[in-house]
Amino acid sequence: MNCVVKGSAYTLVNAPDMLLHNGTTQTTEMIVNPESDYLKQLPKHLRKFEDVVNYLPNQVYIGNKTPEDLAGVELPWYNKPVAGADRFGKLGEIMPQDEFYLLMQAMDVFDLVKLEKNFVNKVKPAFEKHPLMDAEMVARVKEGVDKSEIEKFVNEEHAEALYQDNELIGYVKKAHDIDVNLSAHVIHENLVSKATCVLSMLHLVKTSGINKNEVDYVIDCSEEACGDMNQRGGGNFAKAAAEMTGFMKATGSDVRGFCAAPVHAITIAASLVAAGTFKNVVVAAGGSTAKLGMNGKDAVKRDTPLIEDVLGGFAVLISEDDGKSPIINLEIVGRHMVGTGSAPQAVISSLVADPLSNAGLKLTDIDKYSAEMHNPDIPGIGDVPLQNYKMIAALAVKQGDIEKSDLAAFPVKHGMNGWAPTQGHIPSGVPFVGFAREDIMSGKIKNAMIVGKGSLFLGRMTNLFDGVSFIMETNKGEGAKGSGVSEEEVKQLIAKAMKEFASSLMSE
Repeated sequence: MNCVVKGSAYTLVNAPDMLLHNGTTQTTEMIVNPESDYLKQLPKHLRKFEDVVNYLPNQVYIGNKTPEDLAGVELPWYNKPVAGADRFGKLGEIMPQDEFYLLMQAMDVFDLVKLEKNFVNKVKPAFEKHPLMDAEMVARVKEGVDKSEIEKFVNEEHAEALYQDNELIGYVKKAHDIDVNLSAHVIHENLVSKATCVLSMLHLVKTSGINKNEVDYVIDCSEEACGDMNQRGGGNFAKAAAEMTGFMKATGSDVRGFCAAPVHAITIAASLVAAGTFKNVVVAAGGSTAKLGMNGKDAVKRDTPLIEDVLGGFAVLISEDDGKSPIINLEIVGRHMVGTGSAPQAVISSLVADPLSNAGLKLTDIDKYSAEMHNPDIPGIGDVPLQNYKMIAALAVKQGDIEKSDLAAFPVKHGMNGWAPTQGHIPSGVPFVGFAREDIMSGKIKNAMIVGKGSLFLGRMTNLFDGVSFIMETNKGEGAKGSGVSEEEVKQLIAKAMKEFASSLMSE
């Protein structure tokens, strides 16, 4: 049975105060050098929400602009705002921080998030008008508390402070007195991941048109871990997010693999659907507070805005073959094996060249590659996508798929600029899935390879690298017709059999 990409959604949350107080680059600096010039200069480099909405790569992320639009604009992009940009896009939205705090509280089922009453009264009307926040979601937002309570918990109870425009407006309290896995910091981190995941899944329901009760399984592939001292990464983000999204007939589990996790998760989801285990599987992930402002020192040094001021999220729907949506070809899956090694050429060979070669295909047979779609406008990271395309092009020359003179043209024809925020797992191939679906269905391209790569050595359990890839391709319309007997046909067969049985009884 074939499986298809039925829909996708992408969301961003502007989080400037979380950048200041929760990003690890900043929190580390506060510990080792609290009086540093970097910390003093940092607030001057924060963007306003309007700047975040008008930023071209962000408009690409939520689907209002395309990768082609980005390719036509010379770097840097931060000083070339998009005129008349909208926070809502055809694939998702960019949510402001103040509304997101209310969404965070709506995600809290253990009464751990408290917001100041004047802040709630000010922001709640906008939250109520949000097109995806129904009455049940709005009702989860509690009445605010006094400022004195917030100050007490932050100053005396080790609560994680919440700020808006650098003003204390709330807190997340610890969920256990001594369990570090349930500390206020970890609870805050996890609630942020859960909330951004739910926001993405709500948009997926809208973009795909799926009935919430038709979702069978959810896989969360973010980079956080929830649990307590007895099972610190036990999970389950997926089921927690499914509950809040309203997927009442779904179950789910978490997949972790650093930056490669989304492609692992989509491959697993596709396999579950192809096997007939589930009909509709949602793969989703929320954002990471730790990575906010990760390259902030380079931004301050170069006197540019802090572009890493957004939390990222996405959701993808993998379903049974509908005869039109792009198919995930499970016969061509790239994988970084234990014995592959970590040399760049070996990694790209295992993920890209080898699976294609085994299927009798050339590297030029793939119309578009999507790997590590980091935004090159962010100081300090370089042009990561271009580096990947150059390596693929070099392999194409080595294999004889292209001439050496075509090296420079390969990235332009088969690649694209990066536009995703440095949220670890978020850039890893999946930002292009939505565009690939549209381009394949419109006949613009016939296929695309989505590549996920991950650094497992960060966990100090192995020195291994990691990665996996899959191909989306044109649906030939055969699956929906030849996938078996339809439900209506079954009913007709049963009715016919009963009628024949009744006739035989009458004849006796």
